[in-house]
Amino acid sequence: MVTRQSMETDMTLDTATESSAIPEVPEPDVHRWVDTVAALTRPDKIQWITGSEEERKEILAIALANGSLIELNQELRPGCYLARSAPSDVARVEARTFICSREESDAGPTNNWVDPAEMKVTLAAHFDGSMRGRTMYVIPFSMGPVGGDISKLGVEITDSPYVVLNMRIMTRVGDEVRERIEAGEQWVPTVHTVGYPLVDAAGNTRPDIAWPCNDEKYITHFPETREVWSYGSGYGGNALLGKKCYALRIASVLAHDEGWLAEHMLILKITGPDGREYHLTAAFPSACGKTNLAMLRPTIPGWKVETIGDDIAWMRPGADGRLYAINPEAGFFGVAPFTSEQTNPTALHALNHDTIFTNVALTDDGDVWWEGMTPETPAHLIDWQGNDWTPDSGRPAAHPNSRFTVRADQAESISSDWENPKGVPIDVILFGGRRATNVPLIAETYSWEHGVFVGATVSSEQTAAAEGTVGALRRDPFAMLPFCGYNMADYWGHWLQIGKTLGDKAPRIFQVNWFRKSADGAYLWPGFGENSRAIEWALRRVNGEVDAVDGISGHLPKLEDLNVTNLDISDDELQQLFALDPDAWSVEADLTEEYFGMFGDKVPADLRDQLAQLRARIAAARG
Repeated sequence: MVTRQSMETDMTLDTATESSAIPEVPEPDVHRWVDTVAALTRPDKIQWITGSEEERKEILAIALANGSLIELNQELRPGCYLARSAPSDVARVEARTFICSREESDAGPTNNWVDPAEMKVTLAAHFDGSMRGRTMYVIPFSMGPVGGDISKLGVEITDSPYVVLNMRIMTRVGDEVRERIEAGEQWVPTVHTVGYPLVDAAGNTRPDIAWPCNDEKYITHFPETREVWSYGSGYGGNALLGKKCYALRIASVLAHDEGWLAEHMLILKITGPDGREYHLTAAFPSACGKTNLAMLRPTIPGWKVETIGDDIAWMRPGADGRLYAINPEAGFFGVAPFTSEQTNPTALHALNHDTIFTNVALTDDGDVWWEGMTPETPAHLIDWQGNDWTPDSGRPAAHPNSRFTVRADQAESISSDWENPKGVPIDVILFGGRRATNVPLIAETYSWEHGVFVGATVSSEQTAAAEGTVGALRRDPFAMLPFCGYNMADYWGHWLQIGKTLGDKAPRIFQVNWFRKSADGAYLWPGFGENSRAIEWALRRVNGEVDAVDGISGHLPKLEDLNVTNLDISDDELQQLFALDPDAWSVEADLTEEYFGMFGDKVPADLRDQLAQLRARIAAARG
């Protein structure tokens, strides 16, 4: 039995065990592991997070007192608060994110690799005394419903009250999780520090600041020992270690070893006019409409769409042979700019109460604002850095990566199944990118292997606003480029193996593209709620209700089978949405072959075979 005394412990410099090394392997006993980290980081106090409301109020009071959070107008947004980060700490830091596998080849060419022994020496020097003068919070958390079939446990150690408050929203935290860990359930250890101790080794003190962080940052993952160490950043996925670090980078390794999938995918529940229920997952690179699809409002009568997850899906073959998915997160950590009544009213309404906003602007009446939120721009704001702002200021009022953290069940679209501990059976998987040319509105892949090929080669075209050649393809396989915890080619092989396990019970795979443009640069498809029309066709294919036309990229709809009732789109525009130019696709095939070259002989033979089949379809289309 854990007593209150052991849950909150004073750690003075005299009583802390001296240690300046990070163990090669984490302690299996959670309390010994916590003691090991405390001996290294030397906090003033250790506090285990219990998950109680009293505790939340206590930590909130600390964050308000030290300026980490600003209370918003509680009449306008009850339970809502604003955080302003340091300008140097506003996003994921991919250049400082490392996969420290024992062999460099296991990290692969898309990850930053450092030898784990070398990295632990580096980290030990940074973590040594990094929490002096601070409280070390120990957060037992569950990814997925506690005790669920697909759920996993973890512990995050952090010295940031902001992180504690956000982790309480994004995961399930507290005593029930700790008790399961103490009883012997598998858990993943994660350690975070902002890297801003308040007392140095000589005992000299300095005052705290509203957003402590360090110019030097390390977000490190150790696949073999299943651990995460993060130093120097207090922001987003750098610090909320249950999110990308655990739920994707470490979980993808666990999934590979245990025979399941950890994916950067949303999950939808869709109910048709006949009452039949379907479940869909979808992977999209950034800026491709993922959040809007996660909270889709269909424009065709009789269809209902509900949200199960907006960002991450864990999927495991069930006892019946089908693939079951959960959303391992408990909240949404969404991008605020351009979230509006027009683009995503469901997300906007979810933010009316009990939300933490980060790096948005503050209105004169104590509310929040960001670019694209309202048709009219306020005449005066306090910007995300705390400075006066007017429309003539020549800079954004909210940071382009400003965020909101909110419980998932505050979204009016949330499904009653979103916390089903067994998960939901998946019928359809979508892959999509932002493509002005080549890729049609929707196509069904010819097989699971073809679907993996499509996922492996997902790309978006560079725009004039992006660094690089306009129109060049930017690859983001399975939308996992920054998040796969091991060699991407081995990851593709794992997907192929999952397909063999599922056999004829595997979900059907489709490729979509909401961003096809005409020759004059206008979007051909209206997007947003109208995307339900393409999804309707996919579900009718699952039901065997409609035939398809074979094309270069997959099975295409017969145009008369795509529901465009009351949609302002011409026959010519429909034709353009599905036009496939063999010459352009031949160039694409060459680029894919070049892309596969970076992975050498690790590319699965099935994917090279799919490339050959693509070339054969291109040749046939040329006649």
